[in-house]
Formats: sequence, C-alpha cells, structure tokens
Amino acid sequence: MTATRRAFIFDMDGTIVDNMSFHTESWIAFFQRRGKDIDADEFFRTTAGRQGKEIIRAEMGEHLNDDEVRVLNDEKELVYRELYEPHRKTVSGFDELIALAKAHKVALAVATAAPNANITFTLDGLDLRRHFDTVVGAADVARGKPHPDVFLLAAQRCGVAPEHCIVFEDAPLGVEAARRAGMRAVVLTTTLPAESFAGFDNVIHIASDFSELTIDELFSS
Repeated sequence: MTATRRAFIFDMDGTIVDNMSFHTESWIAFFQRRGKDIDADEFFRTTAGRQGKEIIRAEMGEHLNDDEVRVLNDEKELVYRELYEPHRKTVSGFDELIALAKAHKVALAVATAAPNANITFTLDGLDLRRHFDTVVGAADVARGKPHPDVFLLAAQRCGVAPEHCIVFEDAPLGVEAARRAGMRAVVLTTTLPAESFAGFDNVIHIASDFSELTIDELFSS
C-alpha cells in the first residue's frame, strides 16, 4: 500500500523566524509618521497574517488605489528590513525539524502573507528556500489570512490533501485560516501566550519553539 503523502506548511514571520515584534514596530513607526497612533498588542492580534495592502486600506482608507498602496507598503517593508536584518535567524529547533521531515518524506511548504521582497529577505537571506517544495506568498493569492487561500494553494502545489497537512503558526488569524482549510495547526508562542489560542479546535500542540516537537507525535495527534 502506498503511504499517504503528508505535508508541513509553515507560516514564515513569527514562526520560522521570531520577527513579529519588528513588524509591529515598523508598522507603528510607519503610522506615527502619518499622525496615527497604534496599540501594539491589539494591532498584532487583529492583523498578523493579513497582507500589507489589506492593513493599509483598513487603516488609511479604501479610497487608495493599487499604486498608492504598493508605494506605502514598500515604504513600511523597507523600515522592517532595516530593523530586523541584524537579528535575522531561525527559531530554535527549526533546522533540525525540517531535516527530520525530509528524512520522513514529508513535503515542506511556506505559506505567508509576506510580499516577495520579504520572502527573499528571509528565505534566501538564511539559505532556506532550497528546503521547500513550494513557497506561497502575498503575490500568489488575492486574500490574506484568516481566509484559507494561502494554505490551500500550498497543499495543492505539494500534492497533499488538506487533512494530511499540519500548519505551523504564531497568530490567531493564521490558525483560523488553517481551520477553514481543514488543517490541523501547531502554535508557536513566539509572540502570544498559549491562552490566546484556547478557542481553536484544530490546534494539536502549542510549543515555545520547534525543539519540543517530533514527527511521530505530530502525525499521531
């Protein structure tokens, strides 16, 4: 009998790399320059996983055209990359987990709300892209999380049914997107405490980093 094909789908920011505080900091700086004060905790809870263009329109107005949004989003992302570059590294245990996954023939994907420039900055900057079967980002789907599009496209490209995918996330909107996609989720508490995810029935494990996780435990959950 042919073994069921399985996949790990990783959110990128806050999951592969512990960088969400830098994203929030750069958004706050971006909006402060425009006279708008943002509460950091509330902002993260309600926007992590959404695409930059969605956040800009929600905060600055739906009247902005695509070119205006693109210029503003590029400006914010430049601030982020300048802030985070000296700190860029993977979350503890990540490299070991994906090596084990490949040895077990588990497909590997990235599914992120990040634009291509940030995907390049992180995955290529850390020489990680070569490990993944597919990388899906903001340019590949029209809607960000909590819509399931980015996870479903990643699963499709890997040739794996949603029920055989495990998503790794750090944000409630991402876990909700996984739930809507019919996927189980592992939460990394890089940014929010475990209790922030208490209402999700698709969460199978909550960990501070990847070193606590094993392949067998994850797929037996």
